[in-house]
Amino acid sequence: MDKVRILLADDHTILRDGIRALLEDETDMLVIGEAEDGRTAVRLACQLKPDVVLMDIAMPLLNGLEATRQITQECPEVKVLILTMHENEEYIRQVLASGAMGYILKDAAAHELLQAIHAVRRGQPVLSPAITRLVIENYLRWGDLQQDDSTERLSPREREVLQLVAEGYSSKQIAEILSISIKTVQAHRTNLMSKLDLHDRADLIKYAIQRKIIDI
Repeated sequence: MDKVRILLADDHTILRDGIRALLEDETDMLVIGEAEDGRTAVRLACQLKPDVVLMDIAMPLLNGLEATRQITQECPEVKVLILTMHENEEYIRQVLASGAMGYILKDAAAHELLQAIHAVRRGQPVLSPAITRLVIENYLRWGDLQQDDSTERLSPREREVLQLVAEGYSSKQIAEILSISIKTVQAHRTNLMSKLDLHDRADLIKYAIQRKIIDI
């Protein structure tokens, strides 16, 4: 069988180095690229066409959840495996809706991660045991994980602008990052604040933190 081609997406260089070293010890795995932010992850995923993207959730410019949505829409043949430290039901619900094939915690044993990568490549969904328990507990308590999520009312571009504004970027900087006009940025910002019933930047930042769009 051909080697599993993997893209690493995590904003911590030391962690990426450690995961790369682990994977490169495996004769059937090959790391073909690295990304330190979500926007780069999307670009490299569609450019390099890896079998699996190992994706962190909390990343600058574009968080891992939104990056996953974009990858699964633009490059559906690329599988995404979330690798994170967050054992949080809000994250899990969004991951399941984003198109990711799996959710593994960073404290997992090495063999668990390797098995998850192979499973995801085969198209099999994977959850860490701790995450599986949380999903089941929530199902038993609520019936399912489908709760109202106001962010789903936003367009992909509005979600991008939301994160960048919450991270402190100006309209001019956002326009440069997204390659759109300042007026378009301002229009997206006005629209998303109207949809979410937010009234100022402080409200927007609070919302982004509560919804795990940005990490603090």
